[in-house]
Amino acid sequence: MSQLSDEPWELFLFPTELYYIRPETPRATILDVEDRFAINAPSYIVLRDRFYSAWGYNWPLRRGLYRAGKWARLLAPEFDNPAWRLARVIDRLRPDIVHSFGLHLGGYLTLAAKDFCQRPFPIWIATNWGSDLFLFGRLERHKERLSKVMTNIDYYWCECTRDVELAKAWGVPPQKILPPVPVAGGFDVEEAAQLRQPGPVSARRLIVLKGYQDWAGRALTAIYALRLCRERLQGYEIAIYTGGRDPEAVQIAGELLAQDVGINVTFIPPRTPHKTMLRWHGRARISIGLSISDSIAISLLEAMLMGSFPIQSNTGAAHEWIQDGCTGFIVPPEDPYAVAEALQQALARDELIDSAAAVNLEVIKSRCDRRTTGELVKSAYKRVIEEASISLNRRNHGANVSEAVTS
Repeated sequence: MSQLSDEPWELFLFPTELYYIRPETPRATILDVEDRFAINAPSYIVLRDRFYSAWGYNWPLRRGLYRAGKWARLLAPEFDNPAWRLARVIDRLRPDIVHSFGLHLGGYLTLAAKDFCQRPFPIWIATNWGSDLFLFGRLERHKERLSKVMTNIDYYWCECTRDVELAKAWGVPPQKILPPVPVAGGFDVEEAAQLRQPGPVSARRLIVLKGYQDWAGRALTAIYALRLCRERLQGYEIAIYTGGRDPEAVQIAGELLAQDVGINVTFIPPRTPHKTMLRWHGRARISIGLSISDSIAISLLEAMLMGSFPIQSNTGAAHEWIQDGCTGFIVPPEDPYAVAEALQQALARDELIDSAAAVNLEVIKSRCDRRTTGELVKSAYKRVIEEASISLNRRNHGANVSEAVTS
């Protein structure tokens, strides 16, 4: 989103779930907020509540919202349905593009909204996130809805070649597949360099762990693998990012690891600012991320940027970014012994760590600098707008399309 901030397009965001608004969020209008008075947002962010989504005006008072919601449900029982509210927004704003993020999150919501829309539906771009096709595409309860999404979209976008091939297998024509780009955007490489610990990476004595333990994350496997390396861990400290659906299980395992092995374990809280996370990777010798399904793990790219040696599961697109055994290790996510073997090598081989850091940084500079990815993002939107304009011109003998993008 921030890579469109210098363009004249308007961004409207309809969240599938709204927990909080990150301070990095660029200029945009955020729709369907339950109580806009309760949200602390930057001054350049415009907040629109659910009454605006449904009828085009905000509830004007700081009080009475709950009672007004009860009346709204009596007048329109569909008020509780986010797909109905999204359809009302689309019909009213008439955006040029609807861009859904995550096939099973924004994709399912957009598909349901399409059935409620009274006007012709805009151009629809669907972005695939890590597990949408690779994992959910193999689950029976998702197959039918995923198939409907894939047959209704106008353009498909993803971040790795693996998911391009999966989309083709689901019937998406190659000409409707936009060039892959990391869904998290790019990095400010020069700014990140200021956050790195000076000196060789091999001199660092920190290991960072992505602490997701949930339907996909396998942080407990990594913690068990660290136990298997206890003799080599003396003098090291561990930092665990406690995200995911079961942070308590990870915290318990981490505290027991600290007591039993005799090392310091720090827990990095959720919602930690991005620069702070980069600093952690910039102090680390090794960064570990394990999951049964992913695409390009953001933590992998962060580790590569900051010099930390990545140990990443083989269920994502790590092989498209690192060379196993040379610039990182790619391991099975549920085999602690394989992870421990990779850890042992990464702890013992200083020359491997330093050479990998240099190569990985060059890969990030060439493929994940924000200027490079920003141009890819903008050119993809412009291509969609131009092709839509050509299509409308053919149908309507010269009708033009304005350049407003709704996400």
